[in-house]
Amino acid sequence: MLKVVKFGGSSLASAEQFQKVGNIIRADQDRRFVVPSAPGKRFDGDTKVTDMLYGCYAAAEAGEDFSDKLKAIRARYDEIIQGLGLDLSLDDEFAVIAENFAAKAGSDYAASRGEFLNGKVMAAYLGYEFIDAASVILFDEDGSFAADETNKRMAKRLASCENAVIPGFYGAYADGRVKTFSRGGSDITGSIVARALKADLYENWTDVSGFLVTDPRIVEDPAVVEMITYRELRELSYMGASVLHEEAIFPVRKAGIPINIKNTNHPENPGTMIVATTSKRSKYTITGIAGKKGFVAVTIDKDMMNSEIGFCRKVLSVFEENQISIEHMPSGIDTMCVLVHQDEFQEYEQVVLSGIQRAVEPDAIEVVPDLALIAVVGRGMKETRGTAGRIFSALAHAKINCRMIDQGSSELNIIIGVSNDDFEKAIKSIYDIFVLTQM
Repeated sequence: MLKVVKFGGSSLASAEQFQKVGNIIRADQDRRFVVPSAPGKRFDGDTKVTDMLYGCYAAAEAGEDFSDKLKAIRARYDEIIQGLGLDLSLDDEFAVIAENFAAKAGSDYAASRGEFLNGKVMAAYLGYEFIDAASVILFDEDGSFAADETNKRMAKRLASCENAVIPGFYGAYADGRVKTFSRGGSDITGSIVARALKADLYENWTDVSGFLVTDPRIVEDPAVVEMITYRELRELSYMGASVLHEEAIFPVRKAGIPINIKNTNHPENPGTMIVATTSKRSKYTITGIAGKKGFVAVTIDKDMMNSEIGFCRKVLSVFEENQISIEHMPSGIDTMCVLVHQDEFQEYEQVVLSGIQRAVEPDAIEVVPDLALIAVVGRGMKETRGTAGRIFSALAHAKINCRMIDQGSSELNIIIGVSNDDFEKAIKSIYDIFVLTQM
């Protein structure tokens, strides 16, 4: 087998964590390609190296003396190097960074140095070849990721490597300028490397033992999902589940490569397998519960709207003209409801409402703010009778009013709208009836 392994910032925050990572990699000779993040927090109240770099570069950009801030970053790496007993100097690298900060090379360049430097340390620690991500991950001039060109270049470069470390989070434009992915983008890098190598497995190591059924900040010690499909993960990630960067799904999904979410601090735990499809049944009827607060529902009523050609298009065009994205659109015979992010909507509220009035001349428009959306997702739901009934029963028992329901034709997920104030209570009640009670 060939495995690509990515380690998050908490897994590489100190020399002690590096040693755990080293033991994990050396325990399996198939773990030949490593994607590291920048060092994360060592303890509560600590600062991530990426945030230190942003602060240091902000001082440089403002024309301030940034030398002390850069020394503090250097100290974080020296602490790791000394703790590992490595004969490694980063003098040249930090000299170049100082020069480029003074020349105002850009915040993307600054942020990427955390992964770049950690890649250098990781390569020295493992005895692996170091490959700068800027030489193999490409971006188009408009800032979009050049997936196909990257795949070709990466595959060609790695074909001759037995083992290598490729830093996460960044790549470069054609002219060499560094460009980063969004925060958490090291997950994406790992996925890109796995695709280029046609790996058998992409292991994503973090500080949790897999994908949890729901948010542990809401439900204490929630169950771990043993296996989840890409489609289920996509639905849950979009609604706020955050163990894996949602864009990291696409490269490996395209190549049919499974992902294994594992815990660096408990490597013996099997974690969660993310796969394209499976015959294996979920332990529970549902796979996961996730949600977000801060939505507004705009309901448009008009008699006989179903016979008016182009009605929906006219309404949606008003939102489009004001750069407001649509989240969900449940409807009835004479009613159309559009759910959007409240913070996006409020700035253009009256412009949108008057635009709808002119476009379709509705009988009434109702605006309901402060809504939360909760996604109940699971491949087992379509084979289980009464799933929606159990959800409504749980909400009714918790005295929660369901303001909206939307179920896709795939029967993979059910979206429920509740008041922001009922959000946490609703998730707890749904988790209870499907996981704790297992009726």
